[in-house]
Amino acid sequence: MNKPAFILLSAIAFVSSNVFALGDATKGQAKSAACIACHFVDGNSVVPMFPKLAGQSEAYLTKQLKDFKSGLRKDALMAGIVASLTDDDMDNLSAYFAKQKISKGASLPGANLKLGEKIYRGGKKSTSVTACIACHGPTGAGIPSAGFPALTAQHAPYVVKQLKAFRQNSINAQTGASEPSRANDNRDMMINFTKSLTNQEIDAVAQYIAGLY
Repeated sequence: MNKPAFILLSAIAFVSSNVFALGDATKGQAKSAACIACHFVDGNSVVPMFPKLAGQSEAYLTKQLKDFKSGLRKDALMAGIVASLTDDDMDNLSAYFAKQKISKGASLPGANLKLGEKIYRGGKKSTSVTACIACHGPTGAGIPSAGFPALTAQHAPYVVKQLKAFRQNSINAQTGASEPSRANDNRDMMINFTKSLTNQEIDAVAQYIAGLY
């Protein structure tokens, strides 16, 4: 079975076990004051290193908040923000940001969009890297029911940071290092996707994603 087919079947199988958040967006908006400084009032961050939350799936946002609180996903700033949040608070915040409309993004002039599109849509066959489109869709809308996040118009610097954090797992394993990494992905899919990508390829994919809308 080829990798795209395996991922699709995995996504379908994951639907039944994926827990959808059922938050109250109105309560989430009232609780969102602590989020505004980094993610702006409607979740459309204007600081490239902070992700846009607007339009992201409710279940995915809730999972990330819970992962920050449990320490499964590590970030000192977010750890402080989520420390006092209850499960209801996280559900409500996720519901609020999920209902917002993401702002249009843009790739930087001179970015290697041809390379980015090649990897996003076709993968990297020389190292059996699966195409991003298999999980995130042609326009970056993701597959909310399977827990795959939207990437549409996401800030390129933030995407670069996350891809490198996933890749760091493989670097640590190969070198014995213990540098900070990210490993809260679904079945190590992102760890496997990033392990053979170069910095140039990561930058190209991130710039391509920034222009999706």
